[in-house]
Amino acid sequence: MRFLRLTVLALAAFVGLAFETTAHAQLPGAMVGGDSKLVIYHVEGRRSERIVWLAEELALPYELKFRRGDVQGSFDDIRKVNPSMPVAPTVIYQGQLLVESAAIIQKILETEGKGRLMPNSKSPDYGAYLMFMYWAEGSFAADVVAQIGIERETGKKADPSKETDAQRAMRFANDFLGAHKYFGGAEFSAADIMMLFPSTYAMRSGVADATKYPHMVEWQKRVQDRPAFKRMVAAARTPSPSAPAAMRVQ
Repeated sequence: MRFLRLTVLALAAFVGLAFETTAHAQLPGAMVGGDSKLVIYHVEGRRSERIVWLAEELALPYELKFRRGDVQGSFDDIRKVNPSMPVAPTVIYQGQLLVESAAIIQKILETEGKGRLMPNSKSPDYGAYLMFMYWAEGSFAADVVAQIGIERETGKKADPSKETDAQRAMRFANDFLGAHKYFGGAEFSAADIMMLFPSTYAMRSGVADATKYPHMVEWQKRVQDRPAFKRMVAAARTPSPSAPAAMRVQ
């Protein structure tokens, strides 16, 4: 039971959940007011970065709502519009309140993409694109969070002689990149936007040794060098004092 409790806590920290139910909860998908076509409720360090990055890639106007350097305050703002499921990302798009990164991305691409950031459905790359779009928040994220829970419960790192599920997932992704430039195949796509967060999280948390996944490391550097990603960083993060001057936002 203790392990289960810690695993749930780790998952909550990863997802950035702060549940609160009220009698008048706004249901995801409900039509709401607002003048902006796309309003992104963001929390720093959370997966809502993906939606900002997507909007920058598409040159899609958006209104970004968050409190810089104030995670709790940002979640407080989300609760005002989405009290029954206060998660990041929460977006209002075309007057509709939506959650879940992949679903938001798919909806925006269907409406605004005009064929961008995804292979044609008849392309041989389309299957891989779909797989990684949803594997990122399915098997991959689940394996990483489970490993974090195990290590917190036991107080020690995994046996280096045995491959954990999280490490197996990293190897699977790394091997794919050994044969393909991007997770959508030949071209950068929304699948890469989805995959960056769990892959960097696995490395930062220590459940995966970056030196064992060179293709993943090279891919991370390449996608983070995209101008749209850099614009997202400037808009959605509080830069550290050591960050380049161009990345510092007042």
